[in-house]
Amino acid sequence: MSLPTSVDTLVIGAGPTGLGAAKRLNQLNLGSWALIDAAEEAGGLASTDVTTEGFLFDVGGHVIFSHYAYFDDVIAEALPRKEDWYEHQRVSYVRSKNVWVPYPYQNNVSVLPIEDQVKAIEGMIDAAELRVRAKEPPANFDEWILRMMGEGIANLFMRPYNFKVWAVPTTLMQCKWLGERVAAPSLKLVVSNTLNKKVAGNWGPNATFKFPAEGGTGGIWKAVAKTLPQDKLFFKRNVASVDGPGHSVTLADGSVIKYKHLISTMGLDFLVDNLKNVDEKTHKGLSTAVKEGLIYSSTHVIGIGIRGTLPPRIGDKCWLYFPEPDSPFYRATVFSNYSPKNCPEASVKLATIQYADPSKGKPSSDAKEGPYWSLMMEVSESHLKPVDMQTILAETIQGCINADLIKPEDEIVSTYHRKFTPGYPTPSLGRDAALDATLPVLADKFDILSRGRFGSWKYEVGNQDHSFLLGAEAANRALLGTPEITLLNPDWVNGRRNTEMRLNK
Repeated sequence: MSLPTSVDTLVIGAGPTGLGAAKRLNQLNLGSWALIDAAEEAGGLASTDVTTEGFLFDVGGHVIFSHYAYFDDVIAEALPRKEDWYEHQRVSYVRSKNVWVPYPYQNNVSVLPIEDQVKAIEGMIDAAELRVRAKEPPANFDEWILRMMGEGIANLFMRPYNFKVWAVPTTLMQCKWLGERVAAPSLKLVVSNTLNKKVAGNWGPNATFKFPAEGGTGGIWKAVAKTLPQDKLFFKRNVASVDGPGHSVTLADGSVIKYKHLISTMGLDFLVDNLKNVDEKTHKGLSTAVKEGLIYSSTHVIGIGIRGTLPPRIGDKCWLYFPEPDSPFYRATVFSNYSPKNCPEASVKLATIQYADPSKGKPSSDAKEGPYWSLMMEVSESHLKPVDMQTILAETIQGCINADLIKPEDEIVSTYHRKFTPGYPTPSLGRDAALDATLPVLADKFDILSRGRFGSWKYEVGNQDHSFLLGAEAANRALLGTPEITLLNPDWVNGRRNTEMRLNK
Protein backbone atom coordinates (compact mmCIF):
# COMPACT_ATOMS: atom_id res chain seq x y z
CA MET A 1 0.00 0.00 0.00
CA SER A 2 1.26 3.44 -0.89
CA LEU A 3 2.00 6.17 1.61
CA PRO A 4 -0.46 9.07 1.40
CA THR A 5 0.89 12.48 0.45
CA SER A 6 -1.68 14.33 2.54
CA VAL A 7 -3.96 13.52 5.50
CA ASP A 8 -6.07 15.50 7.91
CA THR A 9 -4.31 13.98 10.93
CA LEU A 10 -0.91 12.30 10.92
CA VAL A 11 0.19 10.19 13.90
CA ILE A 12 3.88 9.48 14.47
CA GLY A 13 4.58 6.39 16.60
CA ALA A 14 2.83 3.06 17.13
CA GLY A 15 3.36 2.72 20.86
CA PRO A 16 0.43 3.04 23.29
CA THR A 17 0.05 6.80 22.69
CA GLY A 18 0.07 6.60 18.91
CA LEU A 19 -2.32 3.67 18.93
CA GLY A 20 -4.57 5.57 21.33
CA ALA A 21 -4.70 8.45 18.87
CA ALA A 22 -5.31 6.13 15.92
CA LYS A 23 -8.05 4.24 17.72
CA ARG A 24 -9.91 7.43 18.54
CA LEU A 25 -9.40 8.92 15.06
CA ASN A 26 -10.83 5.78 13.54
CA GLN A 27 -13.76 5.85 15.96
CA LEU A 28 -14.58 9.52 15.31
CA ASN A 29 -14.27 9.09 11.53
CA LEU A 30 -14.13 12.85 10.94
CA GLY A 31 -11.36 12.97 8.38
CA SER A 32 -8.45 11.12 6.86
CA TRP A 33 -5.59 9.88 9.01
CA ALA A 34 -2.46 7.76 8.88
CA LEU A 35 0.05 6.39 11.38
CA ILE A 36 3.78 5.95 10.70
CA ASP A 37 6.42 4.24 12.82
CA ALA A 38 10.12 3.50 12.42
CA ALA A 39 9.82 -0.05 13.81
CA GLU A 40 8.60 -3.16 12.03
CA GLU A 41 5.54 -3.58 14.23
CA ALA A 42 3.48 -1.88 16.91
CA GLY A 43 4.52 -1.62 20.55
CA GLY A 44 7.05 1.16 20.96
CA LEU A 45 8.43 1.22 24.51
CA ALA A 46 5.81 -1.36 25.50
CA SER A 47 7.10 -4.10 23.18
CA THR A 48 8.52 -7.53 23.97
CA ASP A 49 11.70 -9.24 22.77
CA VAL A 50 12.32 -12.98 22.45
CA THR A 51 15.74 -14.56 22.93
CA THR A 52 16.99 -17.25 20.56
CA GLU A 53 16.29 -19.80 23.30
CA GLY A 54 12.63 -18.73 23.52
CA PHE A 55 12.54 -16.55 26.65
CA LEU A 56 10.36 -13.44 26.50
CA PHE A 57 11.43 -10.15 28.07
CA ASP A 58 9.47 -6.90 28.03
CA VAL A 59 11.42 -3.74 27.38
CA GLY A 60 11.01 -2.82 31.06
CA GLY A 61 8.59 -3.62 33.86
CA HIS A 62 5.05 -3.32 32.47
CA VAL A 63 1.74 -4.54 33.89
CA ILE A 64 -1.84 -3.70 33.02
CA PHE A 65 -3.95 -1.73 35.46
CA SER A 66 -6.24 1.07 34.49
CA HIS A 67 -7.81 4.37 35.46
CA TYR A 68 -9.96 4.53 32.30
CA ALA A 69 -13.03 2.70 31.03
CA TYR A 70 -12.01 3.59 27.45
CA PHE A 71 -8.66 1.87 27.83
CA ASP A 72 -10.39 -1.21 29.26
CA ASP A 73 -12.84 -1.25 26.33
CA VAL A 74 -10.04 -1.21 23.78
CA ILE A 75 -7.96 -3.87 25.53
CA ALA A 76 -11.01 -6.11 25.93
CA GLU A 77 -11.80 -5.74 22.23
CA ALA A 78 -8.24 -6.65 21.25
CA LEU A 79 -7.88 -9.61 23.63
CA PRO A 80 -11.46 -10.58 24.55
CA ARG A 81 -11.13 -14.13 25.89
CA LYS A 82 -10.63 -14.97 29.54
CA GLU A 83 -7.78 -17.28 28.55
CA ASP A 84 -5.97 -14.33 26.94
CA TRP A 85 -5.02 -13.07 30.41
CA TYR A 86 -3.57 -13.95 33.76
CA GLU A 87 -4.75 -11.90 36.74
CA HIS A 88 -2.36 -11.46 39.65
CA GLN A 89 -2.28 -10.09 43.14
CA ARG A 90 0.84 -7.97 43.47
CA VAL A 91 3.41 -9.65 45.72
CA SER A 92 6.19 -7.11 45.98
CA TYR A 93 9.09 -6.59 48.37
CA VAL A 94 12.12 -4.41 49.04
CA ARG A 95 15.42 -6.19 49.74
CA SER A 96 16.97 -4.36 52.70
CA LYS A 97 19.52 -5.56 55.27
CA ASN A 98 19.11 -9.12 53.95
CA VAL A 99 15.40 -8.97 54.76
CA TRP A 100 12.42 -8.97 52.39
CA VAL A 101 10.42 -5.89 53.44
CA PRO A 102 6.84 -5.90 52.09
CA TYR A 103 6.09 -3.04 49.69
CA PRO A 104 5.75 -0.16 50.39
CA TYR A 105 8.89 -0.05 52.54
CA GLN A 106 7.87 3.03 54.53
CA ASN A 107 4.72 1.29 55.80
CA ASN A 108 6.52 -1.89 56.86
CA VAL A 109 9.59 -0.95 58.88
CA SER A 110 8.33 -3.43 61.49
CA VAL A 111 10.33 -6.19 59.77
CA LEU A 112 13.64 -4.29 59.87
CA PRO A 113 16.34 -4.80 62.50
CA ILE A 114 15.48 -2.93 65.72
CA GLU A 115 18.15 -0.25 65.24
CA ASP A 116 16.68 0.60 61.82
CA GLN A 117 13.14 0.60 63.20
CA VAL A 118 14.31 3.21 65.72
CA LYS A 119 15.93 5.34 62.98
CA ALA A 120 12.79 5.16 60.86
CA ILE A 121 10.33 6.02 63.65
CA GLU A 122 12.47 8.80 65.12
CA GLY A 123 12.74 10.29 61.65
CA MET A 124 9.00 10.13 61.16
CA ILE A 125 8.45 11.95 64.46
CA ASP A 126 10.87 14.67 63.35
CA ALA A 127 9.10 14.82 59.98
CA ALA A 128 5.77 15.44 61.67
CA GLU A 129 7.30 18.43 63.43
CA LEU A 130 8.80 19.65 60.14
CA ARG A 131 5.39 19.61 58.49
CA VAL A 132 3.88 21.68 61.30
CA ARG A 133 6.62 24.32 61.04
CA ALA A 134 6.80 24.43 57.23
CA LYS A 135 5.47 27.61 55.66
CA GLU A 136 6.33 26.79 52.04
CA PRO A 137 5.80 23.64 49.99
CA PRO A 138 8.88 21.42 49.60
CA ALA A 139 11.33 22.78 47.04
CA ASN A 140 12.33 19.37 45.70
CA PHE A 141 11.78 15.64 46.06
CA ASP A 142 14.38 15.36 48.81
CA GLU A 143 12.59 17.93 50.96
CA TRP A 144 9.31 16.10 50.36
CA ILE A 145 10.90 12.84 51.56
CA LEU A 146 12.24 14.49 54.72
CA ARG A 147 8.88 16.09 55.52
CA MET A 148 6.80 13.00 54.82
CA MET A 149 9.10 10.21 56.05
CA GLY A 150 12.06 11.67 57.90
CA GLU A 151 15.83 11.22 57.78
CA GLY A 152 15.76 7.54 58.78
CA ILE A 153 13.67 6.23 55.88
CA ALA A 154 15.35 8.77 53.59
CA ASN A 155 18.78 7.26 54.20
CA LEU A 156 17.69 3.64 54.56
CA PHE A 157 15.60 3.51 51.40
CA MET A 158 14.28 6.59 49.62
CA ARG A 159 17.52 8.33 48.71
CA PRO A 160 19.56 5.31 47.61
CA TYR A 161 16.65 3.64 45.83
CA ASN A 162 15.57 6.71 43.91
CA PHE A 163 19.14 7.43 42.83
CA LYS A 164 19.29 3.90 41.45
CA VAL A 165 16.00 4.48 39.57
CA TRP A 166 16.47 8.00 38.24
CA ALA A 167 20.29 8.20 38.11
CA VAL A 168 20.09 11.70 39.61
CA PRO A 169 19.95 12.75 43.28
CA THR A 170 16.55 13.45 44.83
CA THR A 171 17.65 17.08 45.38
CA LEU A 172 17.51 17.60 41.58
CA MET A 173 13.94 16.33 41.23
CA GLN A 174 10.63 18.08 41.76
CA CYS A 175 7.82 16.56 43.81
CA LYS A 176 4.66 17.50 41.87
CA TRP A 177 4.80 14.19 40.01
CA LEU A 178 4.37 12.01 43.12
CA GLY A 179 0.62 11.62 43.54
CA GLU A 180 -0.19 7.91 43.85
CA ARG A 181 3.36 6.91 42.93
CA VAL A 182 4.78 7.15 46.47
CA ALA A 183 2.94 6.18 49.65
CA ALA A 184 3.11 8.70 52.48
CA PRO A 185 3.25 6.64 55.70
CA SER A 186 1.00 7.02 58.72
CA LEU A 187 3.11 7.44 61.86
CA LYS A 188 0.34 5.95 63.99
CA LEU A 189 0.03 2.88 61.75
CA VAL A 190 3.80 2.37 61.50
CA VAL A 191 4.28 2.53 65.28
CA SER A 192 1.30 0.24 65.90
CA ASN A 193 2.51 -2.32 63.35
CA THR A 194 6.04 -2.19 64.72
CA LEU A 195 4.93 -2.79 68.30
CA ASN A 196 2.54 -5.54 67.21
CA LYS A 197 5.03 -7.03 64.72
CA LYS A 198 2.56 -6.66 61.86
CA VAL A 199 2.94 -5.59 58.24
CA ALA A 200 0.68 -3.27 56.26
CA GLY A 201 -1.50 -4.54 53.44
CA ASN A 202 -1.32 -3.78 49.72
CA TRP A 203 -1.20 -0.15 48.65
CA GLY A 204 -1.46 1.61 45.33
CA PRO A 205 -3.30 1.37 42.03
CA ASN A 206 -1.53 -1.81 40.89
CA ALA A 207 -2.29 -4.01 43.92
CA THR A 208 -3.94 -6.27 41.33
CA PHE A 209 -2.91 -6.40 37.70
CA LYS A 210 -3.31 -8.31 34.45
CA PHE A 211 -0.73 -9.77 32.10
CA PRO A 212 -1.26 -11.36 28.69
CA ALA A 213 -1.01 -15.13 28.51
CA GLU A 214 1.02 -14.98 25.29
CA GLY A 215 3.38 -12.54 23.63
CA GLY A 216 4.29 -10.45 26.66
CA THR A 217 3.21 -6.83 26.92
CA GLY A 218 4.06 -6.31 23.27
CA GLY A 219 1.37 -8.82 22.36
CA ILE A 220 -1.27 -6.43 23.70
CA TRP A 221 -0.28 -3.64 21.35
CA LYS A 222 0.08 -5.90 18.34
CA ALA A 223 -3.48 -7.04 19.04
CA VAL A 224 -4.73 -3.45 19.37
CA ALA A 225 -3.01 -2.54 16.10
CA LYS A 226 -4.85 -5.40 14.36
CA THR A 227 -8.20 -3.79 15.27
CA LEU A 228 -7.29 -0.76 13.13
CA PRO A 229 -7.51 -0.42 9.33
CA GLN A 230 -4.24 -1.91 8.14
CA ASP A 231 -4.08 0.37 5.10
CA LYS A 232 -3.60 3.34 7.45
CA LEU A 233 -0.61 1.90 9.33
CA PHE A 234 2.87 2.36 7.84
CA PHE A 235 5.89 0.73 9.49
CA LYS A 236 9.63 1.04 8.84
CA ARG A 237 9.13 4.76 8.08
CA ASN A 238 11.74 6.98 9.73
CA VAL A 239 11.03 10.67 10.26
CA ALA A 240 13.82 12.98 9.09
CA SER A 241 12.25 16.37 9.82
CA VAL A 242 9.04 18.25 10.51
CA ASP A 243 8.22 21.47 8.66
CA GLY A 244 6.24 23.36 11.29
CA PRO A 245 4.95 26.29 9.23
CA GLY A 246 4.51 24.07 6.17
CA HIS A 247 2.54 21.42 8.07
CA SER A 248 4.49 18.55 6.55
CA VAL A 249 6.72 15.67 7.59
CA THR A 250 9.70 14.48 5.55
CA LEU A 251 10.75 10.86 5.90
CA ALA A 252 14.24 9.41 5.60
CA ASP A 253 13.43 8.06 2.12
CA GLY A 254 12.48 11.56 0.93
CA SER A 255 8.70 11.03 1.09
CA VAL A 256 6.66 14.01 2.27
CA ILE A 257 3.29 13.87 4.04
CA LYS A 258 1.27 17.03 4.54
CA TYR A 259 -1.12 17.29 7.47
CA LYS A 260 -3.62 19.60 9.14
CA HIS A 261 -2.94 18.14 12.59
CA LEU A 262 0.13 16.24 13.77
CA ILE A 263 0.10 13.98 16.83
CA SER A 264 3.73 13.18 17.53
CA THR A 265 4.93 10.61 20.06
CA MET A 266 8.59 11.12 19.20
CA GLY A 267 10.77 12.47 21.95
CA LEU A 268 10.07 16.16 22.46
CA ASP A 269 13.79 16.86 22.25
CA PHE A 270 14.08 15.02 18.91
CA LEU A 271 11.04 16.84 17.55
CA VAL A 272 12.41 20.28 18.45
CA ASP A 273 15.87 19.43 17.08
CA ASN A 274 14.33 18.40 13.76
CA LEU A 275 11.73 21.15 13.44
CA LYS A 276 12.43 23.05 10.22
CA ASN A 277 11.56 26.43 8.67
CA VAL A 278 10.72 27.96 12.04
CA ASP A 279 11.64 31.58 12.72
CA GLU A 280 14.88 31.98 14.66
CA LYS A 281 13.30 33.44 17.80
CA THR A 282 10.74 30.67 18.13
CA HIS A 283 13.22 27.90 17.44
CA LYS A 284 15.73 29.31 19.89
CA GLY A 285 13.05 29.52 22.60
CA LEU A 286 12.01 25.91 22.00
CA SER A 287 15.59 24.61 21.89
CA THR A 288 16.66 26.47 25.00
CA ALA A 289 13.67 25.22 26.98
CA VAL A 290 14.34 21.62 25.98
CA LYS A 291 18.09 21.73 26.62
CA GLU A 292 17.81 23.49 29.96
CA GLY A 293 14.71 21.83 31.37
CA LEU A 294 14.35 18.25 30.12
CA ILE A 295 16.43 15.41 31.56
CA TYR A 296 16.25 11.69 30.96
CA SER A 297 18.04 8.53 32.03
CA SER A 298 18.87 5.45 29.99
CA THR A 299 17.62 2.02 31.01
CA HIS A 300 19.39 -1.31 30.67
CA VAL A 301 16.96 -4.23 30.63
CA ILE A 302 18.73 -7.49 31.51
CA GLY A 303 17.11 -10.90 31.51
CA ILE A 304 18.29 -14.35 32.50
CA GLY A 305 16.67 -17.69 31.82
CA ILE A 306 17.39 -20.36 34.43
CA ARG A 307 16.98 -24.13 34.35
CA GLY A 308 15.05 -25.64 37.23
CA THR A 309 11.82 -25.25 39.15
CA LEU A 310 10.98 -21.92 40.73
CA PRO A 311 12.58 -21.86 44.20
CA PRO A 312 10.18 -21.65 47.19
CA ARG A 313 12.03 -18.54 48.43
CA ILE A 314 10.89 -16.79 45.24
CA GLY A 315 7.40 -18.25 45.31
CA ASP A 316 4.73 -15.94 43.90
CA LYS A 317 6.80 -12.75 44.07
CA CYS A 318 6.09 -10.29 41.24
CA TRP A 319 8.54 -7.41 41.25
CA LEU A 320 11.20 -6.53 43.81
CA TYR A 321 13.10 -3.37 44.73
CA PHE A 322 16.79 -3.06 45.58
CA PRO A 323 18.08 0.12 47.25
CA GLU A 324 21.45 -1.26 48.37
CA PRO A 325 24.76 -1.21 46.44
CA ASP A 326 25.31 -4.99 46.35
CA SER A 327 23.27 -5.15 43.14
CA PRO A 328 23.38 -2.76 40.17
CA PHE A 329 19.66 -3.07 39.43
CA TYR A 330 16.89 -1.14 41.14
CA ARG A 331 14.14 -3.58 40.24
CA ALA A 332 13.86 -7.26 39.43
CA THR A 333 10.78 -8.95 38.03
CA VAL A 334 10.12 -12.67 38.32
CA PHE A 335 8.97 -12.63 34.72
CA SER A 336 8.10 -16.32 34.51
CA ASN A 337 5.49 -15.74 37.25
CA TYR A 338 3.52 -13.41 34.96
CA SER A 339 2.86 -16.12 32.37
CA PRO A 340 4.32 -19.61 31.94
CA LYS A 341 4.65 -18.83 28.23
CA ASN A 342 7.33 -16.25 29.03
CA CYS A 343 9.66 -19.29 29.13
CA PRO A 344 10.15 -22.28 26.82
CA GLU A 345 8.22 -25.42 27.69
CA ALA A 346 9.98 -27.90 29.95
CA SER A 347 10.42 -30.35 27.08
CA VAL A 348 12.64 -27.92 25.15
CA LYS A 349 16.29 -28.92 25.38
CA LEU A 350 18.77 -26.10 26.00
CA ALA A 351 22.48 -26.05 26.74
CA THR A 352 23.76 -24.32 29.86
CA ILE A 353 25.62 -21.11 29.03
CA GLN A 354 27.22 -20.76 32.45
CA TYR A 355 26.74 -21.40 36.12
CA ALA A 356 25.55 -18.23 37.86
CA ASP A 357 28.95 -18.11 39.54
CA PRO A 358 31.50 -18.82 36.78
CA SER A 359 34.00 -20.01 39.39
CA LYS A 360 31.86 -23.15 39.70
CA GLY A 361 33.47 -24.34 36.49
CA LYS A 362 32.46 -24.83 32.88
CA PRO A 363 29.13 -26.62 32.43
CA SER A 364 28.48 -29.41 29.99
CA SER A 365 27.59 -28.28 26.49
CA ASP A 366 24.92 -30.98 26.20
CA ALA A 367 21.39 -29.69 25.74
CA LYS A 368 18.97 -30.80 28.46
CA GLU A 369 15.29 -30.39 29.18
CA GLY A 370 13.82 -27.87 31.61
CA PRO A 371 11.74 -26.76 33.41
CA TYR A 372 12.73 -23.09 33.22
CA TRP A 373 12.07 -19.81 34.99
CA SER A 374 13.26 -16.26 34.39
CA LEU A 375 14.23 -12.95 35.96
CA MET A 376 14.24 -9.50 34.38
CA MET A 377 16.28 -6.64 35.89
CA GLU A 378 16.46 -2.90 35.20
CA VAL A 379 19.54 -0.70 35.61
CA SER A 380 19.54 3.08 35.09
CA GLU A 381 22.33 5.15 33.58
CA SER A 382 23.21 8.84 33.32
CA HIS A 383 26.34 11.00 33.31
CA LEU A 384 26.06 10.98 37.11
CA LYS A 385 25.67 7.19 37.18
CA PRO A 386 27.71 5.53 34.42
CA VAL A 387 27.30 1.88 33.41
CA ASP A 388 29.91 -0.32 31.75
CA MET A 389 28.18 -2.06 28.82
CA GLN A 390 30.84 -4.78 28.79
CA THR A 391 30.46 -5.84 32.41
CA ILE A 392 26.88 -4.97 33.43
CA LEU A 393 25.49 -8.42 32.55
CA ALA A 394 28.04 -10.18 34.77
CA GLU A 395 27.51 -7.58 37.51
CA THR A 396 23.76 -8.12 37.34
CA ILE A 397 24.08 -11.90 37.63
CA GLN A 398 26.38 -11.44 40.64
CA GLY A 399 23.84 -8.99 42.10
CA CYS A 400 21.17 -11.67 41.76
CA ILE A 401 23.38 -14.03 43.77
CA ASN A 402 24.02 -11.33 46.38
CA ALA A 403 20.27 -10.75 46.75
CA ASP A 404 19.54 -14.49 47.01
CA LEU A 405 17.46 -14.44 43.84
CA ILE A 406 19.62 -17.20 42.38
CA LYS A 407 22.24 -19.57 43.76
CA PRO A 408 25.87 -19.74 42.55
CA GLU A 409 25.32 -23.21 41.09
CA ASP A 410 22.17 -22.29 39.12
CA GLU A 411 22.33 -23.04 35.40
CA ILE A 412 21.79 -20.02 33.16
CA VAL A 413 20.51 -21.06 29.73
CA SER A 414 19.67 -17.68 28.19
CA THR A 415 20.70 -14.04 28.65
CA TYR A 416 19.25 -10.78 27.33
CA HIS A 417 20.59 -7.23 27.47
CA ARG A 418 19.22 -4.18 25.71
CA LYS A 419 19.85 -0.52 26.43
CA PHE A 420 17.11 2.05 25.91
CA THR A 421 18.02 5.71 25.45
CA PRO A 422 15.98 7.47 26.63
CA GLY A 423 14.53 5.20 29.30
CA TYR A 424 12.84 7.39 31.91
CA PRO A 425 11.64 11.02 31.58
CA THR A 426 13.03 12.60 34.75
CA PRO A 427 10.69 14.88 36.78
CA SER A 428 13.47 17.47 37.00
CA LEU A 429 13.20 20.85 38.68
CA GLY A 430 13.02 22.59 35.30
CA ARG A 431 10.66 20.17 33.58
CA ASP A 432 7.36 22.02 34.00
CA ALA A 433 8.80 25.34 32.84
CA ALA A 434 10.26 23.60 29.79
CA LEU A 435 6.92 21.99 28.94
CA ASP A 436 5.08 25.29 29.41
CA ALA A 437 7.53 26.90 26.96
CA THR A 438 7.25 24.18 24.30
CA LEU A 439 3.98 22.23 24.18
CA PRO A 440 1.64 25.26 23.77
CA VAL A 441 3.91 26.82 21.12
CA LEU A 442 3.98 23.63 19.07
CA ALA A 443 0.21 23.29 19.32
CA ASP A 444 -0.76 26.91 18.70
CA LYS A 445 1.76 27.78 15.99
CA PHE A 446 2.13 24.51 14.10
CA ASP A 447 -0.84 22.26 15.02
CA ILE A 448 1.58 19.76 16.58
CA LEU A 449 0.42 17.88 19.66
CA SER A 450 3.51 16.26 21.18
CA ARG A 451 2.28 13.52 23.49
CA GLY A 452 3.34 10.28 25.18
CA ARG A 453 6.03 9.11 27.58
CA PHE A 454 8.67 11.31 25.94
CA GLY A 455 6.41 13.39 23.75
CA SER A 456 4.95 15.20 26.76
CA TRP A 457 7.59 14.10 29.30
CA LYS A 458 5.27 13.55 32.27
CA TYR A 459 6.19 10.41 34.16
CA GLU A 460 3.12 10.74 36.39
CA VAL A 461 0.95 9.97 33.34
CA GLY A 462 3.38 7.58 31.68
CA ASN A 463 1.80 4.18 32.38
CA GLN A 464 0.27 2.28 29.49
CA ASP A 465 -3.28 3.39 30.28
CA HIS A 466 -2.21 7.02 30.66
CA SER A 467 -0.17 6.92 27.47
CA PHE A 468 -3.05 5.45 25.49
CA LEU A 469 -5.42 8.16 26.74
CA LEU A 470 -2.88 10.90 26.01
CA GLY A 471 -3.19 9.84 22.37
CA ALA A 472 -6.96 9.47 22.40
CA GLU A 473 -7.46 12.84 24.08
CA ALA A 474 -5.06 14.47 21.62
CA ALA A 475 -7.27 13.16 18.81
CA ASN A 476 -10.30 14.65 20.58
CA ARG A 477 -8.56 18.00 20.83
CA ALA A 478 -7.44 17.97 17.21
CA LEU A 479 -10.83 17.10 15.76
CA LEU A 480 -13.33 18.29 18.38
CA GLY A 481 -11.45 21.01 20.24
CA THR A 482 -12.11 19.33 23.60
CA PRO A 483 -9.63 19.83 26.47
CA GLU A 484 -7.08 17.15 27.33
CA ILE A 485 -7.68 15.96 30.88
CA THR A 486 -4.83 13.49 31.38
CA LEU A 487 -2.07 15.83 30.25
CA LEU A 488 -3.25 18.79 32.30
CA ASN A 489 -4.71 17.10 35.40
CA PRO A 490 -2.62 14.06 36.39
CA ASP A 491 -3.71 14.07 40.03
CA TRP A 492 -7.37 14.25 39.04
CA VAL A 493 -7.29 11.32 36.59
CA ASN A 494 -5.16 9.24 38.97
CA GLY A 495 -7.59 9.75 41.83
CA ARG A 496 -10.73 8.41 40.16
CA ARG A 497 -12.25 6.01 37.67
CA ASN A 498 -12.59 7.87 34.35
CA THR A 499 -15.70 6.81 32.42
CA GLU A 500 -16.45 9.87 30.29
CA MET A 501 -15.15 8.34 27.06
CA ARG A 502 -16.13 4.84 25.86
CA LEU A 503 -15.31 2.84 22.77
CA ASN A 504 -18.93 2.42 21.66
CA LYS A 505 -20.17 5.95 22.12
